[in-house]
Amino acid sequence: MNARCPSCGATVMPRSRFCPTCGRALPQSPPRPSAPPPAAPVDPPIEGALTNSKRLQISGDTLDLRELINVVESSVRWWQRGLSSSDAVTREQAARAIDELSQIMRSLSQQLAQGRTTIRITRRLPALRAFEVVCPSCGGGNRANARFCQRCGALLNAAPRYGVGSVQPRALTFHVAARTDTGRVRQQNQDAVYTGEIDLPGQQKAYLCLVADGMGGAAAGEYASRLAADVSRAYLEQESSSRLPLTDEAWQALLRDAVRAANRRIYDAAHADAAHRGMGTTLTIALLVGDRLHIASVGDSRAYLLNLNGVTDDGAPSAQLTSDHSLVARLVDIGQLTPEQARTHPQRNILYRSIGTDPSVDVDTRSEGLEPGDIVLLCSDGLVNHVSDEEIVQIACGEPDPDRAAARLISLANERGGRDNISVVMVRVEGGRQ
Repeated sequence: MNARCPSCGATVMPRSRFCPTCGRALPQSPPRPSAPPPAAPVDPPIEGALTNSKRLQISGDTLDLRELINVVESSVRWWQRGLSSSDAVTREQAARAIDELSQIMRSLSQQLAQGRTTIRITRRLPALRAFEVVCPSCGGGNRANARFCQRCGALLNAAPRYGVGSVQPRALTFHVAARTDTGRVRQQNQDAVYTGEIDLPGQQKAYLCLVADGMGGAAAGEYASRLAADVSRAYLEQESSSRLPLTDEAWQALLRDAVRAANRRIYDAAHADAAHRGMGTTLTIALLVGDRLHIASVGDSRAYLLNLNGVTDDGAPSAQLTSDHSLVARLVDIGQLTPEQARTHPQRNILYRSIGTDPSVDVDTRSEGLEPGDIVLLCSDGLVNHVSDEEIVQIACGEPDPDRAAARLISLANERGGRDNISVVMVRVEGGRQ
C-alpha cells in the first residue's frame, strides 16, 4: 500500500527514503517481524512428470476444468505404481496420495456436473516496479514524474534511462554465488547449477545463471539436469556471440530456443537408452545483460527478485518471477489447497511441464529491470519446501556475502529435514553512477 509524504501529501512508494515530489526525508517504518518457521517436514515424495498428453492450457485468468481433471487422473495413475512397491512406506505414501487426489477429483467433478467448465485463477505473479528515470548520484530508479530521488534525495534531471534492450545502460556489477547440496534424505544429487559470463559482440558481457532439478531415477535424473545445463549454456554462448538481441522480446526468444534445444536433446537421449527412459528435469535460467534481467523457466525451480527497498509496484521486498508448473500450484490457484498445504502436499513434485518428457515444450519467459541493491535468487524446490519466502528475504538481504547467504539457506533447509536436493544461485547487484 503506497503512503503519503507528511510534508506535501504526495504519494510515495513504500520504503522510499525521500519524497520524489518535494525531496523531504520520509519517516522510516520499523522492520517487519520475522515469519514463523514452516510446518514440520513429512516423508520425501516420489518425483515424476505427467505423460505427454496431459497439458494444462491457461488462457488469460481461466483454467479449463476438464483439463485439470485429466491431470488429476494422470497423477492418480502415476501414484498407483507405488502400491506395488516392496517398500511399506512407499505403499502407504501412495495410498495416502491417491486418497487425497480422489477427494480433489470429487470436488472438481461436482463443479463440472453443476455446469461449470472453467475456473478463474486468483493467484498471479506480482507486478514489478516500473522505474523510468535513473538518479545521476546513486544510480537508483525512480518513476517518470519524480523530481527527487526516492533513495538518496538528489535532484533528478528529466532524462529517462537508456532504452529497453540496451546492453549496458548502466555500470552494474554482479557478485555471484552458487551452491548445491544432496540434502539429508536423497542418496545422490540430481540438481545441476551453473554461473558464468557469456561473450557478446563488441567486447560486452552477459552473466548466465541456471538451476536444473533432474528426475527419473538417480542416474537418469542427474544426467538429465546436467545435459540441460550444458546444452542450454552452449546454445546461448554460440548464438549470442554472433548476433546481439536488441530488445527484451529478442532475448526471450533466444532463451526459449536454448531451452527447447535442451529439451530435444534430453528427449532423444531418453528414447535412445533404456536406462534413461522417462528422465526429465526442470530448468530455470537467468541472463543478466546490462541492467536487464531475462528469465526462462520450465518446471518448479524458481527465480526470485529481492530488495528491502521494494521490488513490486506496492513495495514488497520479494517477488517470485516464475510460475511452478506443478499440480499443487494449480490447485492453489483455484482454492483447492492453501500455499501452506502445498508446501508439504504428497503431490508437490508432480509436474505437468518439464524438460525432456515431451518432444516439444512451452517455455515461460519474462524481462525485468535491475536496480542497485537487488538480489536475483534461483533455487530448486528443495529450498522452498522448507524455507519460506520471508525467511529467504531475511537471510539473503541480511547477509552481505552472497556465498555465506546461500550456505545459510541450505543449512536451514537441512535443519528442517533436507528431504530433497537443495540448490541456490544468488546474484547481488551493485552499481553507482551512469
